[in-house]
Amino acid sequence: MLPLASTDSPSLAAHGLCFGYAGEDVLHDISARFSPGTVTAVAGANGSGKSTFVELLAGVRNPRRGRVSRQGRLALVVQRPSTPDALPVTVRDVVAIGTWGRRARRARWADRQAAIAEAIERVGLTGLEQRTFGELSGGQRQRALLAQGIVQRTEILLLDEPAAGLDAASRQRTREILAEEAARGATIVCVTHDEESIAAAGHFIRLDAGRIVD
Repeated sequence: MLPLASTDSPSLAAHGLCFGYAGEDVLHDISARFSPGTVTAVAGANGSGKSTFVELLAGVRNPRRGRVSRQGRLALVVQRPSTPDALPVTVRDVVAIGTWGRRARRARWADRQAAIAEAIERVGLTGLEQRTFGELSGGQRQRALLAQGIVQRTEILLLDEPAAGLDAASRQRTREILAEEAARGATIVCVTHDEESIAAAGHFIRLDAGRIVD
């Protein structure tokens, strides 16, 4: 397994990223390059800066110093969305949100419905389409969010702990889905504590106290 995804033509790259809270940096001069068709695992202890790093890559946060370059559309799969349990959105609604982009809106209605159904089937939630998000278990919520990410078919897919709360079979299926997305040419960057996911990734980055370590 290679330590860092690198190519002369990366679709996603971080250049000297620094980020801090209240004047104290939690990420220090992070540089990395990510190639199309690869899965990169971002590992490290809690508090090492993994989620912050992925949020910077996604543009959710802005670095104090440095920059991120992106080539292509990007989707971010979060771990804990700020969605009230009482909000009456169904599994299908959650996945359909992924089709709201400009390119997806131009697709035929029937094609969008087929893409939503396929994404739900790929994550193993067929039959639960009308279940509300608040009624789902933690693992089922995570799979619904994964379906929302993959239905977009973006060039870059970033994921924050997609295997959190999943059983062994679902973790294995998640690894297979990420490999399938990479096989179609997507750039995959995945924050994970799952050692099997780290082992299955083609590349990895390990963070410690906001710095890349070997």
